[in-house]
Amino acid sequence: MVNQRLERTQSDITGFMLRHRRKLTPADVGLPSNGRRRTQGLRREEVAALAGVGLTWYTWFEQGRDIKVSERFLLNIAHALKLDDAECCHLFLLAHRRAPPAEAYQEQSISPRVQSLLDDLSRPSYVVNLRWDVLGWNAQADELLQFSSRETPERNLLRMIFTAPDLRRRLPDWEQDASRMLAQFRCDLAVAPEDPIMQTLIDELSRLSPDFRRWWEASNMDGYNRGISSLLDIDGTQHTYVHEVLTVDEHRHLRMIVYFDRSNDPVP
Repeated sequence: MVNQRLERTQSDITGFMLRHRRKLTPADVGLPSNGRRRTQGLRREEVAALAGVGLTWYTWFEQGRDIKVSERFLLNIAHALKLDDAECCHLFLLAHRRAPPAEAYQEQSISPRVQSLLDDLSRPSYVVNLRWDVLGWNAQADELLQFSSRETPERNLLRMIFTAPDLRRRLPDWEQDASRMLAQFRCDLAVAPEDPIMQTLIDELSRLSPDFRRWWEASNMDGYNRGISSLLDIDGTQHTYVHEVLTVDEHRHLRMIVYFDRSNDPVP
């Protein structure tokens, strides 16, 4: 039974690789097309060169031989074959029998369809990744939190909460909101505890914010939240919010945070 499963996995890898290699043309990957080609799609040597891997090793992998390949090898292959997130995940499942690491999904963008969905919503809404970088937002969220006026490196919700004086002045319950959002981020970190991108953010905020450093070292938070619960608008009127969290992309850990103003929310 084990040998049958192994043979099936190996043949599945071969079929998957051939299918995606043959879907692409040289023009799709920026290569010159030198007349008529005898093979459909890209050649093995072209994929290996695009991925920066050895041709022999790539050939053995495509043939389904029982070899060990690294996560970086698979990510390079996925990039060369222009696989989307679901296809990349499937490649990892075939080769390693597990999904890609979270750090594979740190791309700082959302699809046009997700942005269109944000724009269609009448409530403040934005999309964050595992690191809490804000990747997209609608006009209502921009009015609330001024994302567009901030430089890209500063457009991180934790960084805004702990290091942006203009936002802190507008948070009547800053200590509660900041501590609960930090507790939630600590839970998210468990998904990718060794991710250097996550660790860089922690190091930077520990250096920039004594409050962050103190609470991070204490690690005894009370309550969890993914959004701000109370905020003053530009006229000084206080609004209180509850949130709904929607999964945008489970593989890249993208989430949409939707704000509901308690004063206008028909749901108790």
